[in-house]
Amino acid sequence: MVRMRLLLLVFGLYLFFVTSHGKSEDSSSAQPSNRPHVVMLVAEREYETMQSLKRFSEDQKEAYRVTIVAEDPSDRNRLIGLESLETADLMLVSVRRRTLPKDQLALIRKFISQGKPVIGIRTASHAFSLRNKKPPEGRADWQDFDQVVFGGNYTNHHGNDLKVRLTFEDAGSNHSIVKGIDAVRNSSSSSSLYRVSPLMPGAKVLMRGQVKGHPAEPIAWTYRRADGGKSFYTSLGNTEDFQGQLLPELLANAIAWGVSK
Repeated sequence: MVRMRLLLLVFGLYLFFVTSHGKSEDSSSAQPSNRPHVVMLVAEREYETMQSLKRFSEDQKEAYRVTIVAEDPSDRNRLIGLESLETADLMLVSVRRRTLPKDQLALIRKFISQGKPVIGIRTASHAFSLRNKKPPEGRADWQDFDQVVFGGNYTNHHGNDLKVRLTFEDAGSNHSIVKGIDAVRNSSSSSSLYRVSPLMPGAKVLMRGQVKGHPAEPIAWTYRRADGGKSFYTSLGNTEDFQGQLLPELLANAIAWGVSK
């Protein structure tokens, strides 16, 4: 009898271990549904950010659910899957001079008006505006998107042949987006330097870029929008920037900052 009880006890402990281990595994596999949802809008053909952001998002998949919303191959001014913004916790924009259907731009406006975080790279400063043109019939633009969402002031850029020297802004060097990043020390970028000065009141510069013979320009900053939401923007974003260490670290830190409460 004692031997039988001992066998039952050992078997019971075995079942408890197996069941507990199974629950742990199930909990781990269920975790992805609780990850913040990052939606990336990608519609530009100059800097190949579709490929760059796909690679970047692969490195972030353990921490975030990432949805990439791309342009319609048959209509460069329409985005496929934009309804995913309805469940997004953060929106990243890499779009260049697109005039979307009015209902699509309304979805983007709605997301931003809810005070949710927004990140912009490179051409996001002129994402939904044309140069001195009106949008086609049935399409909509957002001329002051840069000022309203990022606190920016994009007007043009310096020559593509000018190397950009990067420096931290002393006042912003302790911000979580740049804190601990060493890649910028004596670093440079081949992205042409955007002319963005002066920024809107309230924009906090984290990094500057400078080309020879011209004043330095803000190249990365944060902005607290009128709707209460927070934004981060950087004019970095070409293929070489993504191949280096700096931009991926900046974006990873910016996303973490954006979704933090």
